[in-house]
Amino acid sequence: MPRRNEVAEVRALLVTRASEAKRRASARFFKTGPGQYGEGDVFMGVSVPDVRAVVRLHREASLATMATLLASEVHEERLTALLLMVDRFGRTKDGAEKQAVFELYMRSLDRVNNWDLVDSSAPFILGAWLASKSRRPLRSLARSPDIWSRRIAMLASFHFIKNGDFDDALALAEMLVSDEHDLIHKAVGWMLREMGARGGERELRSFLAQHARHMPRTMLRYAIEKFPEAERKKWLSAT
Repeated sequence: MPRRNEVAEVRALLVTRASEAKRRASARFFKTGPGQYGEGDVFMGVSVPDVRAVVRLHREASLATMATLLASEVHEERLTALLLMVDRFGRTKDGAEKQAVFELYMRSLDRVNNWDLVDSSAPFILGAWLASKSRRPLRSLARSPDIWSRRIAMLASFHFIKNGDFDDALALAEMLVSDEHDLIHKAVGWMLREMGARGGERELRSFLAQHARHMPRTMLRYAIEKFPEAERKKWLSAT
């Protein structure tokens, strides 16, 4: 069970930082309208810096508290839970505690259901946990019909990219290169760009030589963003 009043304390702190103007802006920005990718997501209107401030005040929150917040319909409460989990995973030296955070994350993937929630958690929990383990779970996620699971798989590879390990990012990009969703195009292109920027230019150019002609334009633009202008034009003309 969550510690006495801990969830209520976190929620009260978030409420004091909420604004109606921010709530409306967030609902538009994260596409919560009918048929949009964030349809039905509920915002209270708290900025990310303010969410992080609340996280700093409750760094010792129990995993049960994190689980309760992660189950919330309120976006900022889910974000708070995920940032608490990232903080705990990164700080603890206890392998059992890291595993508990990872398992909570995997049990709750349906709550990691907007791009900011994915991007702020997948590399730091899932990617970090799988760094020394089989990466097979990422292939399963990349095959999911759920857009957020596919983005989680791609973003988890950021942890490997930062450590000079590009194989999984390339394999996942290969799986997702023909994905139909714009948010996956951006995720794949972003990870390819980061790979190129971190010592993987040869691997990136090899991937582009094979796929640039049929890559979605957004994905390609993201991937080549750090190239010199003349080279960007060359790759764009290839499509």
